[in-house]
Amino acid sequence: MTGELRISRANARFQQWQALLGNRAKRQRAGEFLVQGVRPISLAVELGWTVRTLIYDADRQPSQWAAQMLKAFGGERVAMAPDLLRELGGKDEDVPELVAVVELPGDELSRIPVGPSFLGVVFDRPNSPGNIGTMARSLDAFGGAGLIVTGHAADPYDPRSVRASTGSLLALPVVRAHSHREVLAWVEELRAQGLPLTVVGTDEGGAADIADLDLTGPTLLVIGNETTGLSAGWRQSCDTMARIPIVGSASSLNAANAATVVLYEAARQRNRGASGA
Repeated sequence: MTGELRISRANARFQQWQALLGNRAKRQRAGEFLVQGVRPISLAVELGWTVRTLIYDADRQPSQWAAQMLKAFGGERVAMAPDLLRELGGKDEDVPELVAVVELPGDELSRIPVGPSFLGVVFDRPNSPGNIGTMARSLDAFGGAGLIVTGHAADPYDPRSVRASTGSLLALPVVRAHSHREVLAWVEELRAQGLPLTVVGTDEGGAADIADLDLTGPTLLVIGNETTGLSAGWRQSCDTMARIPIVGSASSLNAANAATVVLYEAARQRNRGASGA
């Protein structure tokens, strides 16, 4: 390929992209994040994300997939030395075929589609980027509309989150909110418009088993921090608190696993209702 930018040493441009791997503030300031992997990059292109740059291995003949991506892409293409591209790929042993530099979306709650079958999740103050990505993956798998990350939290656009989502972070809206108050104001607006939205918190000391709750209506599920659970603000604001019954020596479930269980139960109830069983 000719007429494209080539980077063979760690210049300022490379260092700018390298900083996106581990520096949240620089991701925010630049307004962009890195996407790695075949499925996530394919989804970013297919779903109309603003891909600013596609970076490819300067020394490798591209596969059919990579060649198609590069041919169809109308933005900046950069040929990069493989040792530098390996760093952007986030894996010590492998040189990725492509890395995409993608524009950060806005954090407006209006990005989340809402209707009579709405199912969304709030993740309150998560510590782990991987858990955010895993939760987005489960939400996508069970027909959810969007994920809201509240409070002082890990960044959904950390590469570890994007990888853990296996592309789902690009397939549904993920919105960051400063606090529960911002989300509750949005909930009240939806209710004022006639949507009977129920806010369901999860806690090992919840009042009812999750299977005993009716999750067939518009529902916003709230999952707490991996260590401390839900904040006091969320506990006071949820319409009901549900528990997932567990046995054995485990004291609790991982937050992303708990979300998966609750989302499965919501999908099960909805599918049963749709089939008339």
